[in-house]
Amino acid sequence: MNRQVLFQASYHQGFTGFDHGMIRLIVLLGNPGRAYEKTRHNIAWQSAAQLSFYSRLKWQKKFKGLYAQEIVNGEKRLFLKPGTYMNKSGESAAAISQFFKIASGDILVVHDDLELAFGQISFRKGGGLAGHNGLRSIAGCLGTGEFMRFRLGISRPSRGRVSSYVLEKFNENELTVLEVYLNRAAKALEDCLELGIAAAEKK
Repeated sequence: MNRQVLFQASYHQGFTGFDHGMIRLIVLLGNPGRAYEKTRHNIAWQSAAQLSFYSRLKWQKKFKGLYAQEIVNGEKRLFLKPGTYMNKSGESAAAISQFFKIASGDILVVHDDLELAFGQISFRKGGGLAGHNGLRSIAGCLGTGEFMRFRLGISRPSRGRVSSYVLEKFNENELTVLEVYLNRAAKALEDCLELGIAAAEKK
């Protein structure tokens, strides 16, 4: 694995001239259940566990999932782990956003992305769904795809079915740098919440 390429970031992608407002809800996509804990599809949950304040989060069961609140940079932020499977994540995201009256533009969805190489991260607003069932469900339930995304690259498989690949655990080569990757992604997310995307991209 080329470590010089690993952990490149493209925060600016999709944010040129975009006033992102204030991120109020962070939706962490993944599948519930121990069998899925360390799979590629659950990299958002794995990365979130590395946040400096993660141990302070008090998860409550509601909105078809688990949600928690934390004050970040003086503002209340909501964190959501949908308890549905990936293809119904939108039911959970829509429920919490409607309850707290959160606009789609103030939602950041953290998810695995096949179109980015393993180790690459990217913030963007809107765009295509790239065949991602979680994004498709959220866009369908919210009635728009104009929410922010924090994309965590997992690479495309060289062979075999994508549906099987995303539900597999990381391979031996990936595991050698996975911890660094997860920490790097968590730090980028914190920078985004504390400084805003425009400022975070300059770090």
